[in-house]
This record gives sequence, C-alpha cells and structure tokens, in this order.
Amino acid sequence: MKKYVCDMCGYVYDPAAGDPDGGIQPGTAFENIQADWVCPACGAGKDSFSPVS
Repeated sequence: MKKYVCDMCGYVYDPAAGDPDGGIQPGTAFENIQADWVCPACGAGKDSFSPVS
C-alpha cells in the first residue's frame, strides 16, 4: 500500500499505521478512506494529498 503526503504540511499517511485518532484503522489503504477525512496535522482535505514516490 502506498503512502500519501499532505501537500499543505508534509504529514505522511502510512496505511500500516492508519489514523486511529481519526477513526482509520491500521491497514486501511488511502483510497479506502472516506472522502470527508482530513489531515490530522493541519486539517487539509483528502484531496490535498499526493502519493509518495
């Protein structure tokens, strides 16, 4: 599973860790996160993330 980085603040979403505080279980692919999820660091929308190459 790919990691994704927030273009606004640099937070990296790692599917292996998920975002437990945001209700995202470890092992959840970025593509499977609900559309209204926001960056836990800065609050940017999911559309502000880009795949880590």
